[in-house]
Amino acid sequence: MKFKKPKFWDYKKPNILSYILLPFTFPLIINNFFLKFKKNILYTGIKTICVGNIYIGGTGKTPLVIKISQILNQLNFKTAVIKKYYKSHIDEQKILNKNTKLYCLKNRATALQSVMEDNNDIAIFDDGLQDRSINYDLRFVCFNSDKWIGNGLLIPAGPLREKIKSISKYDAVFINGNEIDITNFMLLIRRYNKDIKIFESHYIPINIDQFDINENYIIFSGIGNPETFKKTLIKNKFNILKEITFPDHHDYSQSDIDKIKLQAKNLNAKIITTEKDYVKISSNQNDKIKFLKIELKVKNEKKLINYLKLHV
Repeated sequence: MKFKKPKFWDYKKPNILSYILLPFTFPLIINNFFLKFKKNILYTGIKTICVGNIYIGGTGKTPLVIKISQILNQLNFKTAVIKKYYKSHIDEQKILNKNTKLYCLKNRATALQSVMEDNNDIAIFDDGLQDRSINYDLRFVCFNSDKWIGNGLLIPAGPLREKIKSISKYDAVFINGNEIDITNFMLLIRRYNKDIKIFESHYIPINIDQFDINENYIIFSGIGNPETFKKTLIKNKFNILKEITFPDHHDYSQSDIDKIKLQAKNLNAKIITTEKDYVKISSNQNDKIKFLKIELKVKNEKKLINYLKLHV
């Protein structure tokens, strides 16, 4: 899905427009209710982990999937990653294919069969918490620390696929972002699931030495939460003159790139974007554009390693 989230979704409290849209959340409420009765399959002979969200877009699922895959590989498990095929998600598919053993098909259950036929030990799903056809062994739900649950309402009145109380059925929460205080988030999570495991994580740039922070920069991105990208740059002392944002999973045209380069030239600035955006730009367009490569750092990673050891 390509879209730019309405700003009112991320207000701390609902506004008038949110309340006007409340009746339109009923189809989602009804759908979520009946999903509880959908028959699912528990697959034997392989462990399944689903990394998803209830806040739509920009919660750090893909970096977390890569991190979990790396940890499990280091523990000598043979892992595979499953992502449902969407034509518009070529950015995430390319990054996953580069960093993991990716199975990308239109049907998750079909992909899982292929994973099992190839004798993998663990299948990690990038997204799919709302797909009830598979009974996952572990269900992880991700949030962005800046956006949290937005105004707390369901789509289209707010950014949530499910109400926050749905957290009661998940095994662990990952709050990804830029190391802010999450005490209040934890209190709300514990209200609905006192036994759930909570992990914090943040983004670490791993190619910072390729940039001159004394230069001026134009930044652009088409991701779920561009604010996190910008804050990561500011935290690392980049001087940002202008920010350009596009809808999540945006396909860049020659015109888009030409306009960005022209603005950079007029401001005498360098251009920087995310890796997720860079992989979608053709090689004959990406001259003068660099990307910030990030890695997800899990706070108290040993705790996560021990948790995975215990449950897989």
